[in-house]
Amino acid sequence: MCCRIVHSKRLVQCSAHSNRSIITTEEKTASRGLIEGSDPLPAKRVKELAKPRLGSRGPPGSAPSGNRSGSPSYCRYCGCAVARSRRRRRRRRGRRRRSVGSMALRGPEIAEPGSPGLLDEAAAAAGAEEPIEEEAEAADGGLLRWDRFSAWLHCVCVVGFDLELGQAVEVIYPQHSKLTDKEKTNICYLSFPDSNSGCLGDTQFCFRFRQTSGRKVSLHCLLDQFDRDSPVCLKKDPAYFYGYVYFRQVRDKTLKRGYFQKSLVLISKLPYIHFFHTVLKQIAPEYFEKSEPYLEAACNDVDRWPAPIPGKTLHLPIMGVVLKVRIPTCHDKPGTTQIVQFTQQMDTQVSVVLPTIHEVDIFRCFCPVFLHSQMLWELVLLGESLVVMAPSPSESSETVLALISCISPLKYCSDFRPYFTIHDSEFKEYTTRTQASPSVILGVTNPFFAKTLQHWPHIIRIGDIKLAGEIPKQMKVKKLKNLKTLDSKPGVYSSYKPFLNRDEEIIKQLQKGVQQKRPSEAQSAILRRYFLELTQSFIIPLERYVASLMPLQKSISPWKSPPQLRPFLQEEFMKTLEKAGPQLTSRLKGDWIGLYRHFLKSPNFDGWFRTRQKEMTQKLEALHLEALCDEDLLLWTQKHTEVETVDLVLKLKSKLLQVDREQLPVKPGTVEKLQMHIEAIILALPEDLQGILLKTGKT
Repeated sequence: MCCRIVHSKRLVQCSAHSNRSIITTEEKTASRGLIEGSDPLPAKRVKELAKPRLGSRGPPGSAPSGNRSGSPSYCRYCGCAVARSRRRRRRRRGRRRRSVGSMALRGPEIAEPGSPGLLDEAAAAAGAEEPIEEEAEAADGGLLRWDRFSAWLHCVCVVGFDLELGQAVEVIYPQHSKLTDKEKTNICYLSFPDSNSGCLGDTQFCFRFRQTSGRKVSLHCLLDQFDRDSPVCLKKDPAYFYGYVYFRQVRDKTLKRGYFQKSLVLISKLPYIHFFHTVLKQIAPEYFEKSEPYLEAACNDVDRWPAPIPGKTLHLPIMGVVLKVRIPTCHDKPGTTQIVQFTQQMDTQVSVVLPTIHEVDIFRCFCPVFLHSQMLWELVLLGESLVVMAPSPSESSETVLALISCISPLKYCSDFRPYFTIHDSEFKEYTTRTQASPSVILGVTNPFFAKTLQHWPHIIRIGDIKLAGEIPKQMKVKKLKNLKTLDSKPGVYSSYKPFLNRDEEIIKQLQKGVQQKRPSEAQSAILRRYFLELTQSFIIPLERYVASLMPLQKSISPWKSPPQLRPFLQEEFMKTLEKAGPQLTSRLKGDWIGLYRHFLKSPNFDGWFRTRQKEMTQKLEALHLEALCDEDLLLWTQKHTEVETVDLVLKLKSKLLQVDREQLPVKPGTVEKLQMHIEAIILALPEDLQGILLKTGKT
């Protein structure tokens, strides 16, 4: 059992960390900072902790000098009880011997539920420390070590450059984290910019890669409990990992290569781009100076974070800095940012307040191709093949993420890779010419892609993105044949003809903002609001039509299966656009009908409709369950045979399991009411059937 309580003893090394330095518990308390109520650990003190202590190193499992009391010692790195582990094994053997003897002398009555058992007696004899640990774990909801960490991150990797091997994963933390060889290879190549990028200094970017098939999914993951309340764009994707990179490349004459090159990478299933980049800014520079002990301390801080609960404002300490964030929910009004408010009691130690956890600077990303932003919205909406060619991974990843966010609140359901390399395991899949280009958005920096992907229908060339955000005065859509190398002029290379006319008002509004030196954040808010209104105008007619596919509530009978949804008929939907189309909410003119016809064939429509279909089916199941609860089921059983009654009980139990499994939107009290119906029906049956039904399923 890992230690969660601070004791006034010394810390030693467990066998896994026998070559590490040791520190006192006072230092451990200081490193915890805000968690234990002490001051954050100074940077100078962290350096001292990384140095080995002379004369204090002992064999694994032994107590350090000066600890004569024989009380427990704890590993600096993993928190496990080292000196106590051998005593625990001896205690367990003694408990087994005593339990066998006691059972023979005292009889089986000592094992009755609720009676004080031998384990309680042994715990009392061992002292008060073991019950304290058990109480701490109970207060944590029975969570194990690294459960909280796993709710935020899968692991942390350090990728370095070896002259013989090239990129290599040097550290994976926690050490028990599992990555396949294929996943490690992808992380290695995606964590370093291409050699042509010339990224000197520090660079941050993001990548996304596919998980290896057959990976076992953890059934006890905090993330799964809260994912259903997240907005569609922030739900975890079980098939993909995100990688958040802090890459450093500086000159170092002491190295053969002449450069220090290393990346600190956070691997997560959460698309919290802005949040994880902020975390990396806090820990990566210090890590490159203080190495692995600092990284382990940072991971231990993450393991004490609360779960990412949507709608909650969280205070997240990380190495002496406190981040204050709010996780959005699916119930938030689209387009509104819930600004985190300060409170006098909690915010005295808050260092960083994040207004968003996932949004990028969309205006800055769209600046190089701003005049075509509406056309790019159409291409993303229709799931067209897009490649973004940029000079660096940070620019390619930000632009790809800005593109998929422009159709929010609609979820982009195709694949997207913010940073893609020629070494990626899906390289052949996406670059073959024998089939139509796939529905994917790729961000690339290698000049090789200019030739490899020149058959793709839509290519965006991004130059160096400037902080000021200058809007080009005039830019035409260029022909694909003009794109020969990655050094071609910035612009959009495509033969696509937009369905909608260009909105000149938004262009004038943002150009005026540039002239008036309006902050980039304000410009991004204006552009994001424009895309939101455009997407909502497009989606509202679809939402209205799909709602009409729902059966009337009066057609729901408790004694029949729930009714089915009516099928989606494309031509029937098209007829509704004449009177209730997007022209009611949008000033834009153009071929809306043609845009809808193409959208209905896209992966985005398929993903959106499947989600709506699932939600409406669950609503029908919930209404059917509520109708059952309103019936006098006990009276019904009196008019039917025992076989039919047993069948009803089994079906009702199945309904209860479905409510819990699928989180059906039932009214408060429905489950309790159904539970009472089941119990009343079972009690009215013969005793032999009662025993069987009480053991069958959950009641």
